[in-house]
Amino acid sequence: MDNDLTPERLVGFWRDMLRIRAFERAAVYQSSLGKIYGALHSYEGQESCAVGICGALTSEDYVASTHRGHGHSIAKGARMDRMMAELFGRETGYCKGKGGSLHIADFSCGMLGANGIVGASYAIAAGAALNAKISKNGRVAVAFFGDGAVTRGTFHETTNMASLLKLPLLLVCENNDYAQYMHRSETMVFDNVADLASNYKIPGVQLDGNDVRAVFRAATTARERALAGDGPTLLELKTQRFTGHSSGDPQVYRTKASVDELRRTRDPIAAFERELMDAEMLGDGDAIRAAVDAEVAAAVAFAEASAYPNDEELFSDVYA
Repeated sequence: MDNDLTPERLVGFWRDMLRIRAFERAAVYQSSLGKIYGALHSYEGQESCAVGICGALTSEDYVASTHRGHGHSIAKGARMDRMMAELFGRETGYCKGKGGSLHIADFSCGMLGANGIVGASYAIAAGAALNAKISKNGRVAVAFFGDGAVTRGTFHETTNMASLLKLPLLLVCENNDYAQYMHRSETMVFDNVADLASNYKIPGVQLDGNDVRAVFRAATTARERALAGDGPTLLELKTQRFTGHSSGDPQVYRTKASVDELRRTRDPIAAFERELMDAEMLGDGDAIRAAVDAEVAAAVAFAEASAYPNDEELFSDVYA
């Protein structure tokens, strides 16, 4: 066993994966009741990616997220109650209820924000990485993005500049095979995102995003490389989402049987739970589940009890 992957830390990974899934399921349910406004993009199925990457970071390292950002926020240390309040459009939310699901940010834990613009994380994270290099603050930045965002020009611009300037940046592609409603085979002429790294003279690593240990180790290596002044690393995490692109997506582009097969064979939480149980590390899993359920229930109660922002908030935090 790796010295830094103690039984306690591994159980912590499993707990955080559970926390993400429980939050997402509660959010989807509350959305179905009409209590959450705007689009909702569930992270269910990809939990090991966020936990493995963020587990290798410090609370001061930076993360720029995507439209599917709840998992990143929770793994980076954001509070569930303020996240749920933001989804409910309440003043106690991270953006005072004015940002919703797509704009959760918590600078206190390095979460620079989720974003509704595909590929927006590149420039935001690169800017944070440039600041880290110039100020020598000992931090790295992570840009999360999906496979669909790789075909945007900002991927080339950012990766080229980051390599040229040797920025302390981790480029993390969560490849779940779908760019919104289209399979990656319909949007890409290349087979592996990680193979693109050689064009920019940086390491490109493809790994099973469901293996939280492997993700953690790869992120740790990439972070050490970045802090040593050797520049960015491109990590491609092969993963899957169990739900549609967003709430209300009928998923006509894939069958229910294929989704059921993914849930049966590619559930990162169930697989890791079996691994921990076989190694007799899990202990009282039921108590952990109960604590997670209580945390999510408390977050929903907090959101429901919070007030909506007043009319004056319409004109605050506006920079134009």
